[in-house]
Amino acid sequence: MKIRAVTVGDTAEWQRMRATLWDDSLDEHPREIQAFFEQRNSDLETFVCERGNGKLGGFVEVGVRKYAEGCDSDRVGYIEGLYVDQDLRRQGIASQLIQAAEDWARSHEIWEMASDCLIDNHVSLAMHLANGFEEVERIICFRKTLSNG
Repeated sequence: MKIRAVTVGDTAEWQRMRATLWDDSLDEHPREIQAFFEQRNSDLETFVCERGNGKLGGFVEVGVRKYAEGCDSDRVGYIEGLYVDQDLRRQGIASQLIQAAEDWARSHEIWEMASDCLIDNHVSLAMHLANGFEEVERIICFRKTLSNG
């Protein structure tokens, strides 16, 4: 399968996959995708995996952050999102997408790559470790709604 940069023609498929990965923010996906194409920013890229016939099977969104846990530099390549369709998993597609993201980072003279996953996502943890990432920290985040009176 071919890995390449996302194009405007991929919008519907990219949105489908984002909705599967991040189903808690469905209303934001069309706006974010539109902004991605309108603002084409050198610190953000998306790569997709072609299935053929206009269909996609996965994507990786990579950006640049000024800080990432465990990293030393102030320009870190960051895997913001990674998704592969269920029927294509365990075929090395995530590794190919990560390789595209790493190549992109190197082309921007970025020498560290970082990512994250939920603390109970053992599949993502295993995939990251298999792709050369090392675990550097675990955190539990909290929130509290404050009453206004």
